[in-house]
Amino acid sequence: MFTGIIQATGQLTRIEPLGGDLRLTFDVADLAARIDASRLALGESIAVSGACLTVIAFDGRCFSADVSRETLRLTTLGRMALGAVVNLEAALRAGDPLGGHLMSGHVDGVAQVVGLAPDARSLQVEVEVPAELARYIAPKGSVGLDGVSLTVNGVEGRRFSVNLIPHTVAVTAFQALAQGQWLNLEVDQLARYVERGLLHLRP
Repeated sequence: MFTGIIQATGQLTRIEPLGGDLRLTFDVADLAARIDASRLALGESIAVSGACLTVIAFDGRCFSADVSRETLRLTTLGRMALGAVVNLEAALRAGDPLGGHLMSGHVDGVAQVVGLAPDARSLQVEVEVPAELARYIAPKGSVGLDGVSLTVNGVEGRRFSVNLIPHTVAVTAFQALAQGQWLNLEVDQLARYVERGLLHLRP
């Protein structure tokens, strides 16, 4: 589990095609300097721009992860170029503060940035989501974009808006956010459970 509070950013340094999927390597020196090294050990989970990946190797600076075809289909990881900046968060542990909202790191799909506008000192971002995921987005609900926990401000059809405060922009890969960019989307888990429950209540 994760909280959507980004601990550091890193860079994609290696892409290895292997039997139809990929092995990706990320420079996570900033993250490694801020957390206990055991949290980057073999088998640990790291959220990379919102996608939960398992550490298969760590040399003290870079970690590698195998990325399945399903993850490549549902996320932006397979579209990234070398040098791409990613958001990083180590898995939540008992006793850690929960500053954002509970996130699984299981990306539901990708969303596209369709609008960027200044809003006082914040940046208002409008995002368009796939039709099948739009029903899970609600005003004042929670959403994960590239691993960042955000509050939904408004919803209209397949589009919703969020505000990025200066701190969020400064400590995440959102420093380079651009119109047309694709982001990993994780909808609020509660919305899925509510839907599932309602389906079982139907006669």
